[in-house]
Amino acid sequence: MRCIIPKTTFTAKFLSALGRALPVFQAMSIKEVPDVEIDDSGIFKYVLIKATDKDNQSKNIVRGNASAEYHANVFEKTEKELKKKGISTECLGGGRIERNGNVISVYGHSIGYGKADHEVTVSILKKAFPSSKLTWSNEGY
Repeated sequence: MRCIIPKTTFTAKFLSALGRALPVFQAMSIKEVPDVEIDDSGIFKYVLIKATDKDNQSKNIVRGNASAEYHANVFEKTEKELKKKGISTECLGGGRIERNGNVISVYGHSIGYGKADHEVTVSILKKAFPSSKLTWSNEGY
C-alpha cells in the first residue's frame, strides 16, 4: 500500500518549516577540538578532559574560566557543547590556574573530580602558550 501526500500549499509550507526546525548534526573530528580554552587572566577553576570523537580518536583538553563557581560548571558546559558535535567527554580531574601575563601556574584539586595530572595540563598549555612561563604544584586548593 502506498501513501500519497497531496501536494498542497499547506503541505509544502509545513514540510519546509519542519526542515528548518530540525537541528543539523555535524560530527566533529577530534583534530578540530581546541586543546585549550581558558581565561586571559586571573585565578580560576579548570578541568582536564579526555575528549573522544566518533572514530574513537581521543586527546586531552584543558578548559577553565573565572565565571565557574564549581569545577562541574566548567566540565558540564564543555560536555554539552562537544556532545552536540559528536564528541564524548570524560573529566580526568581539576584544579586551579593562575594566569598573569605570560606567567601561568597550575595547582590544587577539585573536590568533585579529584586532582588533575597537572604535569599533563602544563604540557598541553605549553603548546598553546609557548612563550609563557608555566609552573605546576600539587599544593593548594
